[in-house]
Amino acid sequence: MKQLWAPWRMKYLVADKEEGCIFCNRIAESCDQENYILYRGERGFLILNLYPYNSGHMMAVPYAHVPSLEDLDAETLTELMLLVNKGLAALRQAMSPQGFNIGVNIGEVAGAGIVGHVHIHIVPRWGGDTNFMPVLAETRVIPELLDETYERLRSIFSTT
Repeated sequence: MKQLWAPWRMKYLVADKEEGCIFCNRIAESCDQENYILYRGERGFLILNLYPYNSGHMMAVPYAHVPSLEDLDAETLTELMLLVNKGLAALRQAMSPQGFNIGVNIGEVAGAGIVGHVHIHIVPRWGGDTNFMPVLAETRVIPELLDETYERLRSIFSTT
């Protein structure tokens, strides 16, 4: 059997679970680079996913701590979709994906990892990015470090 080394993931595997909501905690902090916050709007923000399905996987997150989209007011819903569009444009410019998956998981049974704070996933896709690794080895291959992805995308947001 061959080994796939990803030693940078160990800190995520062994870290203590943080108290409270990770999104609310990130909103309250001012260290956007350390937290991989790409952009802050008036009612929400864009942040890279620490456990990405693909390089560039980001999320549009409202500042409001609510479990579902129908709990948000119209202005926040509108801004979230504008943030999704901003994320799509940045990913197209920085990484030239051939497609995207955009989705919301509401409730634990629907796959929500953070049940109490709704968010929209934006996952860039390329032909061939789904290969045998997830099927046979239950392993995803992410070809770029989060810090490198952050720098690539953040530079685009700083000019818009």
